[in-house]
This record gives sequence, structure tokens and C-alpha cells, in this order.
Amino acid sequence: MPGELHLTITDPKSVQKIVGLAEGTYTVGSDDTNQITLQDSTVSWRHAILSNSSEGLFVEDLNSITGTYLDGSRVKDRVPVNLGQRIQVGGYVLSLADPNAPVEQPLPEAKPEPKAKPEPEVAPPAIHAMPHGPEPSSMPLHQPEVQVSRPFAKKDPERQARLERRQKIKRQIHEELLERLDLKRLTANHVGEEDLRDRAKVIIEQIIHDVEERLPSGIRPDDLSREIYDEALGLGPLETFLSEESITEIMVNGHDQIYIERAGKLELTDAAFVDANSAMAVIERIVAPIGRRIDESQPYVDARLADGSRVNAIIPPLSLIGPCITIRKFSKDPFTAEQLIQMGAVSAGMIRFIDACVKLRKNILISGGTGTGKTTFLNVVSNYLPDTERILTVEDAAELRLTQDHVVKLEARPANIEGKGAIPIRDLVRNALRMRPDRIVVGECRGGEALDMLQAMNTGHEGSLTTVHANSPRDCMARLETMVLMAGMDLPLRAIREQIGSAIQLVIQLSRFPDGTRKVTRVTEVTGMEGDKIVMQDIFEFQQTGVGPDGKILGGMVPTGSVPTFFDEFRVRGLEVNAAIFNPNTQI
Repeated sequence: MPGELHLTITDPKSVQKIVGLAEGTYTVGSDDTNQITLQDSTVSWRHAILSNSSEGLFVEDLNSITGTYLDGSRVKDRVPVNLGQRIQVGGYVLSLADPNAPVEQPLPEAKPEPKAKPEPEVAPPAIHAMPHGPEPSSMPLHQPEVQVSRPFAKKDPERQARLERRQKIKRQIHEELLERLDLKRLTANHVGEEDLRDRAKVIIEQIIHDVEERLPSGIRPDDLSREIYDEALGLGPLETFLSEESITEIMVNGHDQIYIERAGKLELTDAAFVDANSAMAVIERIVAPIGRRIDESQPYVDARLADGSRVNAIIPPLSLIGPCITIRKFSKDPFTAEQLIQMGAVSAGMIRFIDACVKLRKNILISGGTGTGKTTFLNVVSNYLPDTERILTVEDAAELRLTQDHVVKLEARPANIEGKGAIPIRDLVRNALRMRPDRIVVGECRGGEALDMLQAMNTGHEGSLTTVHANSPRDCMARLETMVLMAGMDLPLRAIREQIGSAIQLVIQLSRFPDGTRKVTRVTEVTGMEGDKIVMQDIFEFQQTGVGPDGKILGGMVPTGSVPTFFDEFRVRGLEVNAAIFNPNTQI
């Protein structure tokens, strides 16, 4: 066949096969939809492109995770492949074979890559070469223009074409912005960050004004200007979602797929980062100000934003789809007890009871699964702590926002680049005991610090608060036992249970329902030990009465009829708690 080439494919076990390449374009990847399928975990879904034309064979990487190499050099652009050169794709090696070698396996007919409708080039015609040398991390250089996205959770060709068209325009304008800013000169002249931001904003508006007439329909210049500014100097497409109060969670799955949670429901957005480098730059901007790092040696990190929102990021090689970011947003104004009552998350009578328990210095543990609102509820409960007491908070990433005056905040520290200097929560809890605290609030117990927390509660630091991941109050007790064992102390199980039974007085269980709402589902008292078992009794519990026509869960908190064993202590301390709230026939 005229123009046909023979390609040798050597798999990770050194088994070879020769295939024929007619003129055309062939996608290479681990998915069966590729013309050349390489089944290996080191090969991306769509990894590279081989093009056989009259000019010869060319290879191009598709922004794969592990990269494509030609004779040991990483492929960044479309490069020619000569006889004798080796293409490495994951654990596979591809090379041109002798034209006379017998073909063992015909390839599927080459098909052109699907493309969006042609759109006009929007970058100004005269784009000069970029200056050499490293650029500041706040203005990352991008990969070459070729970008092939992996499949979305919902197959939507129109969305993908629209996204690729918008990203191409943004990439061109971003490159022109870098050229016009001349970062090297600005750095040499010691231009401040605020001045840099002002100049970038003006230049972006100038570029978009120059190309406004050539923008495809449906792309508003003002929106495009804001997106590019956020991409260059802010948190990219995340900025819009962070400013919207109704959004409670942001999930970035690779650079080209962003989900949000609104009213407890997940939504796939049209937003995306320009490429993986842009997503990585945003992660760097988040973690750098709080002294944390993320790289190949430490490919995941927990961090926080300036408003206290919780951030988790994980990157390749641990993430196989590129950089992933999960942001648990915190409201600009912390939730109040009144708002939780209006939302139906808790009842007024229960809040009054919890308030009294805090003032009575009962140790309270807030339990729930992921995303049930434990930290939000801990914030609300913490604000019942008296202003006259010294409060110490210990957290992995500082999220609590207490309103009292006398609050000391401690935050754990990860290891440095040498793997040294880590300060875990457990060390901070032990240190907090030497700081004369009246109350200790631990953001979350997830390991050996549970033992130190229990000892603090049992040795004069009553009225402390913490949270634990668990699905029920009984599961919470089992989790505490496991975490105490994680401390490495060879304690008998009965001794651990006695510590828990005497340290914890109240467990507040939160749950997330199918309609997206989060509610307190149980308030349980820990009454002590009977034999080898921890004894508990439910004070209040949520009873579901049905499902509304809009899918909303119907029901409310009801008393179980059990009265707390410490009820008489309320009267002794002068705290007014109406015994009627424990009556099953009373609306609380």
C-alpha cells in the first residue's frame, strides 16, 4: 500500500508485534476506542497521536500523565520519527520496522480526530517568542496548543466542543498577556504585586478589545476578561464558585472537569482550567501562603483558604486523571444556631439543652460521616463556651472560627522537603495541656490523639469538644477504641472503655439525607460502664414521617423519654432546663 509504514510495538514483557500504518492519524492509549490500544496502567486513556503522512511519521503527546518520550527526550510538540528511533509510551516501546517485515496485525482504519466547528483565531497576529528563563509561579507558562480532553462523566460532545473552543481562546490571550507584561523586566524593577495585578487587568482588557469582533458568538468579553485574570493571578475558574454563597463544595477532577455541590446536589459545570499546568499553579497559590508544599515527593496536601474553607489536593502520580482539588466552602458569616433551626438541622429545644450541657462543662463529641456538617456544628457549639474561660483549639488545618476573646489557635505542621519537622495533632494536644487551658477543642480526632484527648477530659479539662467520623453513636465508641489503640499503648480493652465511659458524656450524631439536607439525628448520653460494655441512652432522635412531593425528607426531632442522668446538676449550677423537653409527647 503506498505510504504504508510498519511499526514494531514491544510490550513491557518484551513481546513484539508488527502492525501496518497506512496514511492517516492514529490515537494511542489504554482505552479500546483508540486505533492503537496499549493495555497498561502507565498509559493514559488517550496518550499520544501518531501521524503517517507524505512527510513521514510524526508523534505528539496529548498531555498524558506519564509523558511520551522519543529516544529518552520528552515529546512536547509534534516531532518527526526516523528509522531507528524509539518512542516510549508508558511501559511500551514503538519504533519503525523494516518495510519488508511481515505485518502480524492490521490496525483499525485511521480516522481523523473529532474537531469542534472552526473558529477564528483571536490572538493578535504578531506573537513573538516568549523570553527564556523561569517565570514566577503566579504566571505559569502553558503547554503547546494541542489538548485532547478525556471523557466526561456525562458524554456531551457539544459541551466538550464548547469547552475546547473557549480554552483555546483563553490560552492564546494568556500567552499574549505574558508577552506584553514582560515579567523579567517587571521583576528586575521590583514591581509590587498590586501594581502587577493592575497592569495585568489593563492589558487583558486591551487584548480582548483588540479581538472582540472576532470572538465566537456566546462568549461575552467581560466574562472572558474575568476568567483570564483569575487564571493568571487568582484561583482560575474556582473564583466564581468561591464567591457564590449557594455553593457548598467544589470538586476538580483533572483540569477539564469541575463539579459543584449546591443545595446538597452535585452539578457538572462548564468551567475548566486551561490545562494541567494551570491547575497545578492554582494549587501552589493555595498551599504556599500557609507554608505547605505539594510535589512528586509529597503529592497530596491538606490546606485552607483565607476564609477558612478546607482544601485537599492530590496530583500525579497518585492521581491518574491529573490534579484534583476538593474545597469544602465555609460561609463568609459562620452559621448561627438560629439559622440551623430555620434550616431544620436542629430543634430549638435541643439547642437549649446543648447550650446548657456546654455551660455544665460536659465533654461533647460530635459524630458524623463525611460532609454531614460536623465542623459547622462544632463551630456553633463552640460559641456557647463562656467568654471568661481560656480556650485552646487544635486542628490539622485551622477552620474553626470562635467568637470569644481568649482563644489560642494551634495548627499541625507537615514535614518539610527533607521529611523532617512534622508536628502532628497529638503533639499539639499534649502541649496544650501545659498552656493552662480551661477548655480544649480538637477539630477532629482521627488517630492516636484520641488517647491524649480522653486523658485531658479525665484530668481537669471538662467541657472539651471534638469531632469523630462515625455513622452512629455506638460506632463512635468503637472508633474511639480503635484510635486509642493507634496511639501505640498496650492498653487492655476494658481500660480503654473505662476511659471513654468516664470522659465522654454526650454524643451528637449528624447525618446527611438523600435530599441533600444535613440534620442532627441523635443526641445520646454515655452513662458509664456495665460489665465490659459502654452504656448509652438516646435523649433525642430524628423520626422521619415521609418524603414530600419535592423529595424533601419530612420529620423532626422527638424526645425518647429518657432523662439525662446529670439532670439534677442543671439546677445545682443555676441553669434553667425545662424537664418537659424530655417528654415524648412534647414538641421540642
